[in-house]
Amino acid sequence: MARVLIVEDEEALGLLLRYNLEAEGYDVEVVTRGDEADTRLKESVPDLLILDWMLPGLSGIELCRRLRARPETERLPIIMLTARGEESERIRGLATGADDYVVKPFSTPELMARARAILRRARPELVSTVLRAGDLEIDRETHRVRRSGREIHLGPTEYRLLEFLMQSPGRVYSREQLLDGVWGMDVYVDERTVDVHIGRLRKAINRTRDRDPIRTVRGSGYAFDDQFTASAG
Repeated sequence: MARVLIVEDEEALGLLLRYNLEAEGYDVEVVTRGDEADTRLKESVPDLLILDWMLPGLSGIELCRRLRARPETERLPIIMLTARGEESERIRGLATGADDYVVKPFSTPELMARARAILRRARPELVSTVLRAGDLEIDRETHRVRRSGREIHLGPTEYRLLEFLMQSPGRVYSREQLLDGVWGMDVYVDERTVDVHIGRLRKAINRTRDRDPIRTVRGSGYAFDDQFTASAG
């Protein structure tokens, strides 16, 4: 399991990132101050650091400089978050040693994809590129979906929905949580849109006699059936 340290002083954003990363199976810790993060990183080095540019105690840019100067963290993968969108600032962030740079507000699915890509390069053994449950399989690198060997063609939103749900079998997600996790918190979409895309997803992956792996939880939302792996295929 990959360990991720988030250094972000906006509490709501830190919680959102933690929620989504834990849903993907990562072990996540969040701290809100740069100096506190510096202390934690001297004690233990994670597999990925998600670092805000502007922090109390010690700026993200200064912390990044310090980490690159230490042998134990010189190769630590770092994604820098910032509200600064100008090209010169992006160049400055990357020149300091960040591996990637994401400007706020950003799409949560995009950040998750970038985190997977960086971890895949740095620690490929920690990032699963294929998700399997019963007779259903997703290849996250090629975005191909198969059921019993049959290729299934999904639209981009249906693919992201299936991938998001399959990452945490049995976990029930409300429509609002699915909107945040699949569409991103900076995109306004009506909650009923989730039902439409779930319907399209079900139609695509289920033939007449296929068991439906998507479970509707009345009054709550949707889940990928945690019994599907055990009893299907």
